[in-house]
Amino acid sequence: MRQEEALAWDKLAVFLLRPTVGLFVGRFQPLHRGHLEAIKDLMKKVDELVIVIGSSQYSHTLENPFTAGERVKMVRLALAETGIDAGRCYIIPVADVNVHNIWVAHVVAHTPRFDVVFTNEPLTRRLFIEAGFKVKPIKFHDRGRCSATNIRERMLKGKSWEALVPKSVAKFIKQINGAERLRELQV
Repeated sequence: MRQEEALAWDKLAVFLLRPTVGLFVGRFQPLHRGHLEAIKDLMKKVDELVIVIGSSQYSHTLENPFTAGERVKMVRLALAETGIDAGRCYIIPVADVNVHNIWVAHVVAHTPRFDVVFTNEPLTRRLFIEAGFKVKPIKFHDRGRCSATNIRERMLKGKSWEALVPKSVAKFIKQINGAERLRELQV
């Protein structure tokens, strides 16, 4: 076999053996059971998953009460609680740039290489498709109850919210007085 042919076969082997990497973007304000079920589903479809903590620059507002670091911790706690191998996940905070035509390039610049984007959010879907990425939908899990907006509203009203998030996340939010923070921000 000639040297060029051997090199071509080596490149093909590397391509065929490289892991399939997915990208999942969310604000996780807070991470809830629906997010976790989606992550579990996605981990069955890819070898590695890049979990982007979106809008990472925002915190201490009614829509974004938790810091990027707190949200990274929530994701890590939830992965550990369910036995998902964190070694197969990258958890990366990415700030918004508020300019749609450069947002995908911004995400790409802050993350490892990925092959497929998983999203149901229309704008995210459109931007990644226009940038040439394969985009697949995510199966919703108990969407009516498991939405971060619903959970934050329950926290604000002093209603029960703990069953809507993984146990480790509920414990962490209580440790950082997350519900109290939210109620104080409402004033």
